[in-house]
Amino acid sequence: MPTVLLIEDEPSLGLIVKDSLESRGFAVQFASDGEAGLQLFRQQCPDIVVADVMMPKLDGFSLAEQIRRENAAVPILFLTARSQPADVVRGFELGGNDYLKKPFSMDELIVRIKAQLSRQPAAAPAPVGPLAIGRYQFDHPKQKLRFGAQEETLTNREAELLKRLYDQRNQVLERNAVLKELWGDDSFFNGRSLDVFITRLRRCLKDDPQVQIVNVRGIGYKLIL
Repeated sequence: MPTVLLIEDEPSLGLIVKDSLESRGFAVQFASDGEAGLQLFRQQCPDIVVADVMMPKLDGFSLAEQIRRENAAVPILFLTARSQPADVVRGFELGGNDYLKKPFSMDELIVRIKAQLSRQPAAAPAPVGPLAIGRYQFDHPKQKLRFGAQEETLTNREAELLKRLYDQRNQVLERNAVLKELWGDDSFFNGRSLDVFITRLRRCLKDDPQVQIVNVRGIGYKLIL
């Protein structure tokens, strides 16, 4: 079921669009301003973002600019009463994929959403069974890390961080990117929290000397297998 993040500051219109999309097989996350929408985007990882342009707290163009710093692939469709050529051009320059002028029909919106989703590459099939990290077995969905008969339960954030390190194994996982994805921003205090989690994961993996998480100064971390 495709997930739509709908961000619209007109409550009545937002609820109508949300109900209509849900009745046609979409899962919908709804926010009524740009800041709340950005927070939901980071939490939910939607398949597509449908956002009004003129919104309080964070307008649609600024929202798109921030999303594009964190995710280059997710489609962004703007809903707006503004249709001047300069506005349209700016929306595309900031990373928008499509532009629908208000008032619009639900049928047209759904056609536009489906068109954007059809252009996205198919996701790679998820690995079957636990992931091998040296002599460890990592069950990401269950947040379990096994070494022989020993089993440790990771916190959600530890499991998500280890999964990203595994996906980028023997390559650099950029510090700022993982902070924005898992913590929401790359502030100093969140950076210190990330350092603590890296230390915890090193401790969890200490029984296999062939497995290392190394610092790449000024850039991020690398899981070496």
